[in-house]
Amino acid sequence: MSNRILSHEEIQHKIKRIAYQIYEANVDEAEIIIAGIESGGLNFAKKIQSVLKKITEAEVILCKVSMDKSNPLSSGVSTSLPESEYTNKSVVLVDDVLNSGTTLIYGVHHFLRVPLKQLKTAVLVNRNHKKYPVKADYKGISLSTSLREHIKVTFESKNDSVHLTE
Repeated sequence: MSNRILSHEEIQHKIKRIAYQIYEANVDEAEIIIAGIESGGLNFAKKIQSVLKKITEAEVILCKVSMDKSNPLSSGVSTSLPESEYTNKSVVLVDDVLNSGTTLIYGVHHFLRVPLKQLKTAVLVNRNHKKYPVKADYKGISLSTSLREHIKVTFESKNDSVHLTE
């Protein structure tokens, strides 16, 4: 069974709102690093970057964050940018779904190895099942779901969607 939670149009509104919130928090910055966690988070980050480029004079730099989501401790976290390119900068770590918080907490830990101006997090869907003390500073929607339910985020040209499945 699958229920659509967000339509393509609703997701576009959420992306625009999050981009404006990021802009407002970084209005005086010359550069903003948008760090998308590989796969869904990176796709979401690209969409946020696209809107940000239209509304700010700041350089909006995309950074790919890679890790084994099932075992981030052993695989470690790597980024497409060297540490020197985000040191003392404003970074927004982006994922599509905040479920247990494991992926975000390991991503946050990676970025905290260098001094930053600020570090914020953004997710499209916040599921409220956290086992780590991490929160989304910017979120599209918060859902209270059961542990056996799953969120499926699809990013396709003109057909983005979020579904809840059992």
